[in-house]
Amino acid sequence: MTAQNNKPIIEVKHLSKQYQIGADRTYKRFTENATNIVRHPLRTIREAAQPKDIFWALKDINFEVKHGEVLGIIGRNGAGKSTLLKVLSRITRQTEGEIVVRGRIGSLLEVGTGFHPELTGRENIYFNGAILGMKKREIDDKFDEIVKFSGIEKFLDTPVKRYSSGMQVRLAFSVAAHLDPEILLVDEVLAVGDAEFQKKCMGKMGEIAGEGRTVLFVSHNMAAVQNLCNSAFLMNNGKIIEKGDTDSIISFYLSHSHHEGIVVENGVFDLSKRVNQYNNGKPIIKRVILLGSDDVVRSTFLTGEKIKIAILVEGLPEYPGSHLGVVFKTGYDQWVSTATTWMSHTVIEQPRRNKEWAILEINNLCLTPGKWTLYLSSTIHGHGVYLDKIENSVSFTVEGSDYYGTGQLITNYYGLFCMDFNWKIVHDVKQNIEV
Repeated sequence: MTAQNNKPIIEVKHLSKQYQIGADRTYKRFTENATNIVRHPLRTIREAAQPKDIFWALKDINFEVKHGEVLGIIGRNGAGKSTLLKVLSRITRQTEGEIVVRGRIGSLLEVGTGFHPELTGRENIYFNGAILGMKKREIDDKFDEIVKFSGIEKFLDTPVKRYSSGMQVRLAFSVAAHLDPEILLVDEVLAVGDAEFQKKCMGKMGEIAGEGRTVLFVSHNMAAVQNLCNSAFLMNNGKIIEKGDTDSIISFYLSHSHHEGIVVENGVFDLSKRVNQYNNGKPIIKRVILLGSDDVVRSTFLTGEKIKIAILVEGLPEYPGSHLGVVFKTGYDQWVSTATTWMSHTVIEQPRRNKEWAILEINNLCLTPGKWTLYLSSTIHGHGVYLDKIENSVSFTVEGSDYYGTGQLITNYYGLFCMDFNWKIVHDVKQNIEV
């Protein structure tokens, strides 16, 4: 290993980025400014002296990234994650601090970043490669591979401005990933692509990481961060508040998520004092109670147990056709299953009352041990209209049980959930199955 490789590939010291908000963005010619100074000197002085609103998108950021490290950057919207990647990729300049980068950077930050809309896909591959510092011969060597991965062969000679956002992401990721950057910066932009392409991208990033190159990955998909990254840090309000291995940082983030106005006791979640982003701020889902097979309120259950989720709702008679939904997610925010009132053809008693309890009964909690969270919503089904939505505020724990009656406890080693199944051993498949 060379002395160069002994040094971090990225060093960030006391990095800060300041933006001015609420400022007058009207641009004037020099003659207009000079005239205003002569005609209205006092007003001009007052305007110049008027304090401007300052916003620190990043404040005193310090970290290092080693060669071959795959670093996850997580945090809520507005935490400063995307701004940090833009500063690292030199799209925008920092206000304070120092950045040392020892390698060529490939970036995928926003749809269309680094593309010229009037150029074709073919021309943009060479254009983007030139920005990365590649020689034409190097781009030629990778060209066919880039086009095949992107899947836009038919539209290669079409101007990029006519591409859909998904097509732009396909080409942008393919260029960024195949032109051999030592450092790959990837923002949440992959969420624009379809599920199949996202899977290809994750595989490609894993391949890049396996080759010893460095990846910085910003995502709200905790399962993707967990699978791809070997370290992570958590950002909030422009600062890094926690660093460490991926599992501990994700766990810290999910367990310290701030849910204003929510009071939690063991198995009881009071949601009535929060501000709902829909329905003029009034919560519709007021309370959630978790009960076990013994009808005792609690927050820990066994795999295979019968449980009830009781939801107090208020105000739904005002919205004919409204429904309730519960989504089960892993502790890493991975969507696992959904139960809605419309799926079970639930009949609502008439006349409806302003306050009602909706009770979801689960006869077999087939989830394996671990922490699970619920995403609750009230919608007008078929119209995509939300009346209330609550994410990651209601959680519970599942412990292992002898689910299959084998004398062995089920653990999450066997996956996310258990299935009820039977095996049959036969001598001739034609006697038992039509083929």
